[in-house]
Amino acid sequence: MISNLLRRPAAASVLSLTGVLAFYVIIGGVDLGKLMSAASWLNYAARIGIVALPVGLLMISGEIDISIGAMIPAGAMTTAIVSGHYELPMIFGILGALGVGVIVGTINGVLAVRTNVPTLIITLATLVGMQGVVLAGSKLLTGSASVPLTAPDWAKSIFGQLVFGGSHQVVIVWWIIFAVTFWFVLHQSRYGNWIFAMGGDKESARNAGIPVNRMTVLLFVLTATSASFVGMCHAILFNSAQVSGGMNDIFNIIASVVVGGVLLSGGFGSVPGIFVGALTFAIVNKGIDFTAIDRNWSNLIIGVMLLAAGAMNESFRRVALGVATGKRSKPKQDAPARAIGGQEAH
Repeated sequence: MISNLLRRPAAASVLSLTGVLAFYVIIGGVDLGKLMSAASWLNYAARIGIVALPVGLLMISGEIDISIGAMIPAGAMTTAIVSGHYELPMIFGILGALGVGVIVGTINGVLAVRTNVPTLIITLATLVGMQGVVLAGSKLLTGSASVPLTAPDWAKSIFGQLVFGGSHQVVIVWWIIFAVTFWFVLHQSRYGNWIFAMGGDKESARNAGIPVNRMTVLLFVLTATSASFVGMCHAILFNSAQVSGGMNDIFNIIASVVVGGVLLSGGFGSVPGIFVGALTFAIVNKGIDFTAIDRNWSNLIIGVMLLAAGAMNESFRRVALGVATGKRSKPKQDAPARAIGGQEAH
């Protein structure tokens, strides 16, 4: 029973969340009920969680995308420039933001499959390049690094509304929708098996008939577009966009994925783990404000949590491998085969 739980990729994220809450309650003296009812950390969790989901899938496949840090402000600025500065209908601003994500994601994906350059370097170049494009483009087109936007009621209600009593952002609902969708894709469809296989060994996956190149490009498109989507929602909610808004979320998103049980080496992870990882990181980052602990200690707590999560992820992966090997060695074993990442074979 315990071994079955420990071999699940979400185990590390659940233990991390439990440990963080226990630390805040015991050491920080936080009122758990007050913390759980607060909107600040949940809004932040949704913001980074939407991007963390496709980034997690990409990392499970064995790749990484850090250009997402530039795509959040790119989506926001595109929306604000198109529908704010040039006053075109909001639908054009929304399509423009998503279109930028598709274009940049496609470029990243094509470079990843057609060159031997590591995706860390490719997306680092894209990150720096898009930072320049967003800043220079904003200055050239509007003369400012901050652009106001007046969103119509229909756009506000879908992408920028405050819900659940007026303090929670509607992006939380989108986060849940994204999580359910990606859970189905990764854990209930053949595409999930493909992603896990790619993270295990791309050449073997390609020899098995999996369209590795197309899947890689698609995953990069999803990461970039999800980031531009978050930027778009942010611009509609706050009626403005800035060239640096969301730029610092790169580390936070990657950290959420790692805390969520995904290995940087690929082949191991789950959507529930990534979801809980975003919650955990948001509570660490924002929850310290509800304690008597000095806010300056938050980075140390995050660093310790990341180190512990990485160690637990590797330990649980070995447990999963050991259990899987043990099952295969038993004769007449009829239990369904499962991939290392907790994915049932289809």
